[in-house]
Amino acid sequence: MKIRRLRAVARKEFIHVLRDKRSLGLSILIPVMLLFLFGYALSLDVDRIPLAVIDRDASFQSREFLSSFQGSRYFSLNYYCSNYREVEELIDARKALAGIVIPPEFSRKIFCGKNPEIQVLLDGSDSTTAGIAMGYFNAISMQYNAEVLKSRMETAISARFVLPVDMRPRVLYNPELKSRNFIVPGLIALIMMVIAALLTSQTVSREWENGNLELLKPSPLLPSEMILGKLIPYFVIGMTDVAISIFIGIEVFDVPFRGSLTLLFALSSLFLLSALSMGIFISVAAKSQLVSAQFALVTTFLPAFLLSGFIFDINNMPAVVRLLSRIAVPARYFVTIIKAIYLKGNGFSFFAAEVISLFVFAIVMLIVAERKLKNIFR
Repeated sequence: MKIRRLRAVARKEFIHVLRDKRSLGLSILIPVMLLFLFGYALSLDVDRIPLAVIDRDASFQSREFLSSFQGSRYFSLNYYCSNYREVEELIDARKALAGIVIPPEFSRKIFCGKNPEIQVLLDGSDSTTAGIAMGYFNAISMQYNAEVLKSRMETAISARFVLPVDMRPRVLYNPELKSRNFIVPGLIALIMMVIAALLTSQTVSREWENGNLELLKPSPLLPSEMILGKLIPYFVIGMTDVAISIFIGIEVFDVPFRGSLTLLFALSSLFLLSALSMGIFISVAAKSQLVSAQFALVTTFLPAFLLSGFIFDINNMPAVVRLLSRIAVPARYFVTIIKAIYLKGNGFSFFAAEVISLFVFAIVMLIVAERKLKNIFR
């Protein structure tokens, strides 16, 4: 490999990129637009669940029980109904996502030491929200039960009563449980995977369409020099996108950053190399700009969104899908890395296996693309 020829290919590609100012602008603006769009629109937080209530006891105790829901940020008591039909109509119209039915004699049963049965109605058509709301219901009900039990025991023994277990949960790294804190770092990985592969997916296919590859065949230019020379300009653009995305994540979305910025940039460059190499391979194989762009979009966006652990837990997927994500989805490794650096402040030793996997993926993609291009040059 001659540095002079490599530099000449890189310079030619830089000139092409700088001449096409519209594509250059889009390659910078699109990641920013996607980050803002997904960052604000995509949220897994379930707060202020609209609640409909039937209070058939209408006592001080029933109002006290309901006040524990009203005082929570997870529920909003919007509707007081008199029968089931009204609750069902509110849930059907999605004006309420859940309902509570307090039976008659609720307070009397509590005084008598009996267990009044409270019915909870949930909108199962949105199973995710219903499951989360059920967890909130259980937590608030357990807290109310503990307070009633403590009051009852103190009355019985005429002394201060202490519950046998006082659970104090503490959430590490994301104490406010904001979904944005783990979505934004994952978004950076997802967006960079798609943009990087799209950038390089048209480099060689453009030469195919323009007929330049036929002119390059008799030249001393090696396939490896051509591939690396074409990677360099897009690597610079990709790292610029990474820097802008990290800045927006910290300053605009206020995601806590506890790790090393140097380490994050170093590993981002490795991930970027993997994504660019994948795009180059697609470009060599497709021979058409339209086909290569479509193929790059399909093979990067959906796998990175579904199989990277960005939203869905990979460990709950079938073994075949988990294996596929290990082989063909480099975003899977970078999502783990960027979340660990952002939220936990972990060092290199915590994700050494992911770094090695990214390195192997990049090398394999470059070798396959170089072999493919070498066959074309013959």
